Amino acid sequence: MLLTSTDAGQIALEFLMAEWNVLEENREWFVIVNSRLIGQSWYIVELAVPGFPDRWYVQVYDNGACDPDYTFLSPSRGSDGYLDLNQLPSLVAEVLVSERNVR
Repeated sequence: MLLTSTDAGQIALEFLMAEWNVLEENREWFVIVNSRLIGQSWYIVELAVPGFPDRWYVQVYDNGACDPDYTFLSPSRGSDGYLDLNQLPSLVAEVLVSERNVR
């Protein structure tokens, strides 16, 4: 049975929360922006922290598995500094810092 776009979005969100060990109280900072079916057997799910330009793109297959090689895109680079993150909980800011530094 094919997943719905809502199912795929939740699976992708849970995958990243587990990947980063995000505690329950910080999960509300991450949202599903878009979940769209590609072809007949997988979705691309776009995730974000509201108010920030950073985006994660996760492939979710119809069997519920996520491709561990997700894509992260941001106009901000680690060398740009992190003043935009000072209003975030430390763990959420750490995730963004880490992702931006990898780019």
